[in-house]
Amino acid sequence: MGYVYILRCADGTLYVGSTRDLDRRLVQHEQGMGSTYTKRRLPVELIWSGEYARIDEAFAWEKRLQGWSHAKRLAFIEGGLDAVRQWSVDERLRRAAAR
Repeated sequence: MGYVYILRCADGTLYVGSTRDLDRRLVQHEQGMGSTYTKRRLPVELIWSGEYARIDEAFAWEKRLQGWSHAKRLAFIEGGLDAVRQWSVDERLRRAAAR
């Protein structure tokens, strides 16, 4: 079993991680022991998590989400993959219009 999660940091940034034990990992972040990134941006708030059958699946999703922009992550949180697909179409149209 594995989890991927997204935290909103005090400065508004988003942190993406994965773990085998979500509850323990959240406590670590809240106590400033989760990561250097979140330690400097406390407090943090869990805003999304997903559960996967295997930790390698969670890790793969973590890496995928880490490659996304802040706006794309928010679209995913708010509406799942369908919202991300629509966000991607809209983003391509915005970029094309700006040229």
